[in-house]
Amino acid sequence: MSRFGSQSSASATMIVINTPAADLAFTNLGYCSPSDLPNFSVPNSNLFLASAAGDSFVLSLASHPSVTSGNIGLNSIQRRQARVSSGDNVSLIRFIPPENFNLALLTLELEFVKKGTKSEQVDAVLLANQLRKRFLRQVMTVGQKVIFEYHGNNYIFTVNRASVEDEEKSNALERGMISNDTYFVFEASNASGIKIVNQREAASSNIFRHKEFNLQSLGIGGLSAEFADIFRRAFASRVFPPHVTSKLGIKHVKGMLLFGPPGTGKTLMARQIGKMLNGREPKIVNGPEVLSKFVGETEKNIRDLFADAENDQRSHGDQSELHVIIFDEIDAICKSRGSTRDGTGVHDSIVNQLLTKIDGVESLNNVLLIGMTNRKDMLDEALLRPGRLEVQVEISLPDENGRLQILQIHTNKMKENSFLAPDINLQELAARTKNFSGAELEGVVKSAVSYALNRQLSLDDLTKPVDEESIKVTMDDFLNALHEIVPAFGASTDDLQRCRLNGMADCGDRNKHIYQRAMLLVEQVKVSKGSPLVTCLLEGPSGRYAWLTFNLNLLIGSYLNVIALDSGKTALAATAGIDSDFPYVKIISAETMIGLHESTKCAQIVKVFEDAYKSPLSIIILDDIERLLEYVAIGPRFSNIISQTLLVLLKRLPPKGKKLLVIGTTSEVTFLDSVGICDAFAVTYNVPTLKTEDAKKVLKQLNVFAEEDIDQAADALNDMPIKKLYMLIEMAAQGEQGGAAEAIYSGKEKIKISHFYDCLQDMVRY
Repeated sequence: MSRFGSQSSASATMIVINTPAADLAFTNLGYCSPSDLPNFSVPNSNLFLASAAGDSFVLSLASHPSVTSGNIGLNSIQRRQARVSSGDNVSLIRFIPPENFNLALLTLELEFVKKGTKSEQVDAVLLANQLRKRFLRQVMTVGQKVIFEYHGNNYIFTVNRASVEDEEKSNALERGMISNDTYFVFEASNASGIKIVNQREAASSNIFRHKEFNLQSLGIGGLSAEFADIFRRAFASRVFPPHVTSKLGIKHVKGMLLFGPPGTGKTLMARQIGKMLNGREPKIVNGPEVLSKFVGETEKNIRDLFADAENDQRSHGDQSELHVIIFDEIDAICKSRGSTRDGTGVHDSIVNQLLTKIDGVESLNNVLLIGMTNRKDMLDEALLRPGRLEVQVEISLPDENGRLQILQIHTNKMKENSFLAPDINLQELAARTKNFSGAELEGVVKSAVSYALNRQLSLDDLTKPVDEESIKVTMDDFLNALHEIVPAFGASTDDLQRCRLNGMADCGDRNKHIYQRAMLLVEQVKVSKGSPLVTCLLEGPSGRYAWLTFNLNLLIGSYLNVIALDSGKTALAATAGIDSDFPYVKIISAETMIGLHESTKCAQIVKVFEDAYKSPLSIIILDDIERLLEYVAIGPRFSNIISQTLLVLLKRLPPKGKKLLVIGTTSEVTFLDSVGICDAFAVTYNVPTLKTEDAKKVLKQLNVFAEEDIDQAADALNDMPIKKLYMLIEMAAQGEQGGAAEAIYSGKEKIKISHFYDCLQDMVRY
């Protein structure tokens, strides 16, 4: 059944007459004969209701002995509403109200029946009690007029708003039934001569459409704490009646700023706040839409946004409705004044105009401005002061419980319609999706669904009917989706894996000790309350780290080409990053900044650190710091701008609740020491070259030498960096005439020790 009620087959065409007695005109009832009344009975109740005038309003009926069968007694206001006169026929149809039809809020505009110079003061609480008692269980429709008597004066009220509990905003007809819990809000124009006082009871509950909030039903997951903060700061004072805030001597919050990484739900929360409020529909403005090429037009667009609120405040004062203005990407138009160099000064004028409207001489108290940005640092400071956008809430990346809520929201319909396979474990998915934003989690769900839908399609015949019952989204679909959707603030898994392929090879106690110490630093960052920032420097000649990552099968198949490119210190740092299981791990490397200007490089480095501050646990790897500094031994020459940037960032503590581990690698420790960067690292480890015993371990694992030749080869490799070792092995594996590599790597042949020594002599420097 529709929430607007239904019309049953019980209907009648009746003749309109005046109400049986003059005093009955103020009851808002229609009067018929006792024999006609049962035709309009509502089942299982003592109500008698009929819709009239094409369902434009609903009559509550009562019987009167003086009314003959076939007649209906209506007062003048009812006849005017039904567009009939005495003696005309009117069609009445029995009206059956739906469930949950009680009115939560009824807004009425008052006027005198006889307009003139009369003026009266009306107590809102007393009038509400009387109307609630007199018109209890009568149905009110928006636009309906009702005549009533109050303290010897005859009034007419017009229904301006009728809000039913838990009702969603709709363009359909608004109506509901008055109950003992219905709140009344009274309005009166200045010209009516009616002054409403003590508007207390009604005003205490007219700001929100719902009595309670279920954020998940609004599509908001993982933001309960943030919403509670917003409610306390921005809405708590508005729930109370105006006279309370007046006695407290406070003003309502007029603006709030939602900031945080992209995709975390800032726009969603702002839109849902607009839906929850009982005021006007929120005005949603994308920042750049305000701009205009005409002089002064941009400022006019800002003023137009506030025009309705200004008119409303002039007409209704403290009783005016709340006007919500939502600015998406507010940083596009409210940059710091003086920061733009366009010569027009238009951005400065926008900020000035906005400040004037929010908190100027004629400031408005019925406006709530909600700004959203992921670049809070770009906004003019004056906007962020109390009285302007004073409530600033960071919408950060969701935690595991928040991610679970978001996944439940996006899979709820699938679950209801039995499209989710039994093996789906949302708790596990929430644990796997560290540092995923709400938008990225939605992308994971859509990607998983695409796998499920694709299984039902045949590229040979796309017109083949689809069996809906066989569509099942499985856990494997979600796991595949996790490989497709890469979080912007997640670990750079691919970059890390390029530094260490498929595991670690043990080749020395010293190297094992360094790895263990690095993992202890990871543990320290996780659990320590006094070390939110830990820095570690790995130094040694390039290619020294003997715990280089490799897989023997891959090594044999790729002829060592990939492994020869690995840097040992970077491999250790990458291994620590992967094994840490931190949600945010990034590598800052010179190879991604080739040809960039110094200032651009600094901006990229700073951005990585700023992104790390948004994650609870982060690791940043500064790979080949001397390359980042553009160091050249001849001269020497280096970038002081980048050097100073690194020095500042290495000593800058992350925000409260965030923890960061920075691992640097270098082959020029003397240079870094001379410019003071070594002192910025708390711990420095020297990564040693391979000794004879270490080299023997590596050669045994490679299995490319005969058993009797391993000791001689290992002696020759003493104190050699691992990268050079792999290059030497690859050269020797080609054989004296070439073409022997496949046989050697497959184990059919071995490297001849004499040819190995020849190749060793070719490598003059190592």
